[in-house]
Amino acid sequence: MQSLESLTEKLSYLDSEQADQIVRAYYYAEKAHEGQVRRSGDPYITHPLAVCKILADMHMDSQSLMAALLHDVIEDTPITKEILALEFNDVVAEIVDGVSKIGAIKFESRAEQQAENFRKMVLAMTEDIRVILVKLADRLHNMRTLGILHPQKRRRIATETLEIYAPIANRLGMNDFRIELQDLCFNNLYPMRSSSIKKALKLAKGARNNVISQIQEAVTARLESEGIQARVLGREKHLYSIYEKMRTQHKSFDQIMDVYGFRIVVDTVDTCYRTLGSVHNLYKPIPGRFKDYVAIPKTNGYQSLHTIVKGMRGIPIEIQIRTEEMEAMANNGIAAHWLYKTDDVASGAQDRAKEWLKGLLEMQQRTGNSLEFIENVKIDLFPNEVYVFTPKGNILELPSSATPVDFAYAVHTDVGNSCVAARIDHRLVPLSTTILSGQTIRIITAPGASPNPAWLSFVTTAKARSNIRHFLKSQRRSESVALGQRLLDKALSTLNLSLDSIPERILNHTISESGFAELDDLLEEIGLGKHMAQIAARRLQPQDTENSDLDRNAPIPLIIRGTEGLVIHFAKCCRPIPGDPAIGHLSAGRGMVVHRDSCKNVASEMKSSPEKCMPIRWAKEIEGEYPVELRVNIENNRGVLAMLASILSQADTNIENINLDEKDAHLSVVTLQIAVKNRTHLANAIKQIRKAKSVTKVTRIRN
Repeated sequence: MQSLESLTEKLSYLDSEQADQIVRAYYYAEKAHEGQVRRSGDPYITHPLAVCKILADMHMDSQSLMAALLHDVIEDTPITKEILALEFNDVVAEIVDGVSKIGAIKFESRAEQQAENFRKMVLAMTEDIRVILVKLADRLHNMRTLGILHPQKRRRIATETLEIYAPIANRLGMNDFRIELQDLCFNNLYPMRSSSIKKALKLAKGARNNVISQIQEAVTARLESEGIQARVLGREKHLYSIYEKMRTQHKSFDQIMDVYGFRIVVDTVDTCYRTLGSVHNLYKPIPGRFKDYVAIPKTNGYQSLHTIVKGMRGIPIEIQIRTEEMEAMANNGIAAHWLYKTDDVASGAQDRAKEWLKGLLEMQQRTGNSLEFIENVKIDLFPNEVYVFTPKGNILELPSSATPVDFAYAVHTDVGNSCVAARIDHRLVPLSTTILSGQTIRIITAPGASPNPAWLSFVTTAKARSNIRHFLKSQRRSESVALGQRLLDKALSTLNLSLDSIPERILNHTISESGFAELDDLLEEIGLGKHMAQIAARRLQPQDTENSDLDRNAPIPLIIRGTEGLVIHFAKCCRPIPGDPAIGHLSAGRGMVVHRDSCKNVASEMKSSPEKCMPIRWAKEIEGEYPVELRVNIENNRGVLAMLASILSQADTNIENINLDEKDAHLSVVTLQIAVKNRTHLANAIKQIRKAKSVTKVTRIRN
């Protein structure tokens, strides 16, 4: 059972006044949670007390400990943030508010609620990093006591922890937190696998202990003979890491356990490199398996020399060499600042954490909703990195599957947005090329260039993905507004009105009544098919013409130019091309979908929602090429496909897809998808195909 006495014993590193404030916070929280119990039946205060003790073990400051004791007060009791600020101080109230969930807002789904809660916490983290430390301690204690819950809820909480909170602990360099969270998640998600590996690990320990002690003695003796003072420690493998290696590397438990891990802790950076030389003299290093994270630290501040050597009888040995400060940083990350009070550790860890949070803040400002934001954060919490150079020699760290586009956005958002090509080690490469450590990358930009939607299929960094989406949304908005303007003008013309003739008072009233802030918002919704142009036109109609005959004028077709981009789509069911009689259907979220007027799909839409359908007229000059499908019945002769390709090439037509199906011994059916400019171009292509002797029939495939 948690008790106040067990907490006060841990507060010896604080002065008496600070300790008294923490005790007062405890009694305040105890009174606030009076009558509340946990699922286990224990008084609720035992949970915030346990969270506070976790942070006290890290020697956190008094404000963090008070916030830990009070972290559920705003969420679970009538006490507000303002009351907490008066009772304690603004800093404590802000930390507690940052950890508290959003309870007053109703969300459509649990996923959206969790995403919005996380988004709120990230914003609070950017103001005060201690918010995430309190939250991680809170999550750690909840995971330790998860056994009392229903299995389904345990799995849900464990999954969220494994996907979000364990990677955050890793990103902040808090290795001890990460390991315990991962093992607890593994135990709750896969209890049988966890139990099996735990038993196998216990059996393997006996056989391994003798080998470990021999290697440890040999390494220690070699370092002492060269005058190097060091601590040589065997590295324990934790359950989740064993499971992940077995799963991803397709190795058996015995193969994983064949590798022995050691950590050598020394006093200075110079000694790290001397120690590395001694180890390589003692055991032969495996080529390509050395990594220098001292010269180039990981994003989370982790520093160490990593090498893998072949020990006695060919046993692989993983060795990490680091200083005491690096050891503190590796285990506790940003918490090392409070635990060890070392300025070097503090500044490096804090600066990297702030830089990461700054990136998260920028990302959330550009994402459309909380679910998209949390998706980007998950992408950002990657474990593997590559280190590449800018043309000026600066080092950038990126995920292992990054591309030149990711690099461009890592340099600057404007560089990414205007990127047109890339050189890797002075050689031009496709923008989808995967970059490797040690390469020098130069981005070629062009004024007026813009992100390509296809980039989203290969970029890996959250920053690149969110910036591309943000740009495309802005572009989509401008195109949607332009289409909405044309649709509204068309609807108003049936009432003998124009937008310029509408009195400003009526225009502003209609915009406000429709729930929009400005005219462009209304036009965007019309362009996306979420708001009917006819309804908006009726609302804009002055009172004296409201009862006019709306049907006396024939419907005015919408003119399609072929350059509308993201808000005009051509239906794949009937594949309309310029010159075809066409009908447009407003589809929510997609804008205008153009069908041929003979299409069965649009016929059903005209019956169910005729107000969303309108005639289409092609402009005199149309840009681009449009896909169309042909069915060609052809005699089975050698080289018929080559003949068809030659005919279509002479007709200035590209083949996008071709499929040959044998109908019988003498006849085959060829299905072609070709790109044409208009009906005249198509008619010419069909005419050329029909001239071929082997062709018996050519038809355009219709829905």
